[in-house]
Parts: sequence; structure tokens; C-alpha cells
Amino acid sequence: MNVLFVCVGNAGRSPMAEAFFRLGAEGRYEARSAGTRPAIRVGPNVVDVMRELGIDLSGHVPRQLERADLEWADLVARVGCGDACPVIAGRRYLDWNVQDPNQTDPETTRRIRDEIANHVEALLYELDGADGE
Repeated sequence: MNVLFVCVGNAGRSPMAEAFFRLGAEGRYEARSAGTRPAIRVGPNVVDVMRELGIDLSGHVPRQLERADLEWADLVARVGCGDACPVIAGRRYLDWNVQDPNQTDPETTRRIRDEIANHVEALLYELDGADGE
């Protein structure tokens, strides 16, 4: 199962989701993230709140969503990319309407981080159940 996380800048929501998914999947599934309009770097506040959980996003380089990403994915979680995220047939899409954490205060960024972690945890639970684990 290949899971793609997409947001606008690939600098907050989607890299957080990818990191939580990779951690929770423990190699059972593949993940990547991309943005419809990639930022230059991950927001420092995002790096800080993820570091609180032992996850280092400082080396993540935001990247452009490409058609090849959508073709690779079995499931696409749109973590706030709105109508800018193209759709191709044969893929499952999830829409998580999550606030952009960039330029928010630490408390808000933590709330967003935890909301994304909850979405990812529920997704992993669902996928594991579908795989009979």
C-alpha cells in the first residue's frame, strides 16, 4: 500500500502526516508527501513541535506534487490542498481539512500536529484491519 500526503506547501501538514505514518507503519506501507505549491523549507515552528516528539523534519525538502506521485499512490490523503490537488481515477482519496500550521503560535501548532497524528493513527488502524492484521 502506497500512501501519498498532499498539502499546499509540503512544509507543514503533509510532512508531519508522512512522518507519523512512516513511524506507525513500521515498514508495512510506503509513504511520501508533496505540495501543490511547495515552500522553500519546512516551517521552523513545525520542526520545533515535531522535535518535541523525537521526529526530525529539519532535513525535509518541500517538493512539487507530480502526476507520477498520484500514479504511485494507492491512497491520497489531501491534508489541506483544496481544489488544487488533481484527481486520477482508480485512487482512493481522503480529505482532512486541517489548518496550516505555518505562522501559528506553538500551542496552535501542537494542536494541529496532534490532529494530524490522530488522523494518521485512524488510517493505520483502518489499513491494518483491511489487511487482516
